Amino acid sequence: MVLAHPDEFELVGGFDPSGAADQSLGQQLQLQAAEAIPAFTDRQATLQAKADVWVDFTTPDAVFDNVKFCLTQHIYPVVGTTGLSDDATKTLVTLAQQEKMGGLIVPNFALSAVLMMKFAQEAVKYFPDVEIIELHHDDKQDAPSGTALRTAEMMAEVRHPKQQGPADPKEYLAGVRGGDYQGMRIHSVRLPGLIAHQQVQFGGVGEGLTIRQDSYDRASFMTGVAVAIRKVKAQTQLLIGLENVL
Repeated sequence: MVLAHPDEFELVGGFDPSGAADQSLGQQLQLQAAEAIPAFTDRQATLQAKADVWVDFTTPDAVFDNVKFCLTQHIYPVVGTTGLSDDATKTLVTLAQQEKMGGLIVPNFALSAVLMMKFAQEAVKYFPDVEIIELHHDDKQDAPSGTALRTAEMMAEVRHPKQQGPADPKEYLAGVRGGDYQGMRIHSVRLPGLIAHQQVQFGGVGEGLTIRQDSYDRASFMTGVAVAIRKVKAQTQLLIGLENVL
């Protein structure tokens, strides 16, 4: 994505602790355009690249230390990795305040997903009975998705407290009713052939409303990533969600 905007962005390095120390980023990615760009295997060594922004699409196990490193070194993080716990996120937000640094943690970079979350937040004011069904490829490690959690958080901000369905349902299969977030149920589907999809389903007396978003290709995330890179250096705190900079 960065290489597709050479007049606006410059890719100065990559970080792969499991990579070969003597290979360039181009060699690792088999990408000729990145042939001369260094790939670092040591986090501290990445400072040689003098980067302004760190774009992180890694794993929940790695992202916390990466973002902590960025904030203390005054590199602006743009994070697309999901799976950070609430406590870990709060710790990073506090660290950003201490370092007087900004950054972005974005559960979903697709603009359609951002709109889906905003629409759901508006709809839940009128339809408090709601469930979320998120569907992803079967290699996704965390469940529920960051998008589903963020959707639930945004709806909880404006939704009247309510337990959707029985508070203690009789389940013949453990967990069949999904996860419970402040009285809203979240269901996760993992199947080959999927990329990233979510539907927020509302129910009312004699009517229903479904808001659905689909990413059929990972290219759908690139516009949002570019927006985040452009705007992250203007931020003075670590923000959660792309909607904060649109």
